[in-house]
Amino acid sequence: MSLNRRDFVTRSAATAAGAALAGGAVVAAAAPAVAAEPSTAAKGAKDDKKQQGRKQSFTVMGTTDLHGRVLNWDYFTDAEYVDKAHNAVGLAKISTLANQVREDKGWDRCLLIDSGDIIQGTQLTYYYARVEPIATDADTVPDHPMAVAMNLMGYDAAALGNHEFNYGIPTVKAFEDQCEFPLLGANALHAKNEKPAFKPYVIKEIWLDEDKPLRVGILGLTNPGIAIWDKANVSGKMVFPGIVETAAKYVPRMKAAGADVIVVSAHSGIDEPTTYGDQLPWPEDASGEMAETVADIDAVLVGHTHKEVAQRLIVNKKTGRTVVLSEPLCWGQRLSCFDFEVEFVGGHWKVSSVSSRVLNSNTVPENPEITNALIGQHKKVVAYVNQNIGTSKIELSIAESRFKATPIIDLIGKVQADAVKAALAGGQYANLPVLAQAAPFNRTAVIPSGQVKLRDAAGLYIYENTLEARVLTGAQLKDYLEFSAKYYNQLAPGAPVDKDALTGAETTPDYNYDSLYGLSYDIDISQPKGQRIVNLSFQGKPIDPAAEFVLAVNNYRANGGGNFPHVAKAKLVWSNSDEIRNTMIAWVKAKGVIDPADFFTNSWRLVRAGQPVF
Repeated sequence: MSLNRRDFVTRSAATAAGAALAGGAVVAAAAPAVAAEPSTAAKGAKDDKKQQGRKQSFTVMGTTDLHGRVLNWDYFTDAEYVDKAHNAVGLAKISTLANQVREDKGWDRCLLIDSGDIIQGTQLTYYYARVEPIATDADTVPDHPMAVAMNLMGYDAAALGNHEFNYGIPTVKAFEDQCEFPLLGANALHAKNEKPAFKPYVIKEIWLDEDKPLRVGILGLTNPGIAIWDKANVSGKMVFPGIVETAAKYVPRMKAAGADVIVVSAHSGIDEPTTYGDQLPWPEDASGEMAETVADIDAVLVGHTHKEVAQRLIVNKKTGRTVVLSEPLCWGQRLSCFDFEVEFVGGHWKVSSVSSRVLNSNTVPENPEITNALIGQHKKVVAYVNQNIGTSKIELSIAESRFKATPIIDLIGKVQADAVKAALAGGQYANLPVLAQAAPFNRTAVIPSGQVKLRDAAGLYIYENTLEARVLTGAQLKDYLEFSAKYYNQLAPGAPVDKDALTGAETTPDYNYDSLYGLSYDIDISQPKGQRIVNLSFQGKPIDPAAEFVLAVNNYRANGGGNFPHVAKAKLVWSNSDEIRNTMIAWVKAKGVIDPADFFTNSWRLVRAGQPVF
């Protein structure tokens, strides 16, 4: 008997049973209408014998790093999303893909999960965190668009991502309240007693035949780096121990609770290097290590690294069994499918085989059920981002900012430096020079000539970072710049220049390449890493290694994000709770006109043996 989605959801709710076990939850899903279970032991034994060796199939679908994408829309350009590879984004398209899989496999033989970073990343989600916040004591609480879409799509569970905490714990808790599925975080613990702040896992029952349900355990794990990246929001309130250690604790509990299959939804890459160095005792990207060392895991939905991994096979050292890992491309560009075959053996379901694949969301239209449900909120946010905030004398583009000083990056530096100078005025540190850190966050950012809209500024600073001020010496600043300059690959004098091969963006992402507004210097890329900063000066004079400076720096970097030297331990002299993006918008509104003559210093360049690269 086939079920449509509404029948499936209703049937699932009607047959839900079980209770929390060891901090998890057991939920029955999609049991077909059948006669009552036989009541005698003899009848049960007969049924077990009848089922012995019978194979059945089911599919677990997964998304990750949605980052606020519901519709195939770019709020920074105010147009349909487009990239060079013709990808599409958003849950509306993923919904169509998921429903196709359900039609193919059977609605009652599919689960849909996510591995985190849901509520941050677009102006749509920003709006419902800051402009009309869902974390409110008001009588009327707005619906979060991601909760609306994911509820309609019938998600079964989602792991917490690190960006869930960008807006503070109350916001992610308010989002949890709106979700009709559990947010899982086995290693997201209350700081006071180290007990779970969210459900660690859920067990879903899938009825593959008329007698015995298959019990699929879904464990959710988030990234330990939250303790660094969102320190201001979680310090003293929550702690985030290691992924491998937590999986080793909970997988046996899930097996004891009756899980036949274990799927881990982990907001952690497979085997990428850790960006926060040794500041925490646990690695950032531990999904591979977990699959290799924790017994009884069948599949891992990977997240966090924004990469596409259709299938990665890792043999567990303890059991010799192969674990299947898959990471769908971020923003709803891909949907991972874990296709399981199971067999009823010895009175229990056993996994016979599992494989994974990814489906491309650009192959299907948006599901009108999702688009229609979100159209009102979408239009409200479009109006918000299109409000005028000022004008610009010329167009400012970020396109060349990875290779040379540009006015658009200096604009970020100027805004941050001005904010810190104003905050420190009249105080103990008012006489120290103020410098500012900035990075090329968004390769497509443009401030147009003429009218400037809010979305133009938001597109330049796409993260929810806040601003801090730290005191560093001249010597420490040189170390900081040397660390940043590892972004470039070494290139001998006279060798041909290929911009696409010049940076090591695969290992050092653009957001971890900083320039420092207020200093002048050359980066000699003919030299090895760590020996590249030359002619470093301040106000036309060689920098004094012992001199003190105030560095205006975003909270991600100040808390150790990127593992830059010195800054995380440097003296904090001021911090602000408002996003840098809003500081920029306010600065433009106050100035009225963006004129590069007021702030562009053309202060750094790439050289080889003293000769400019460009």
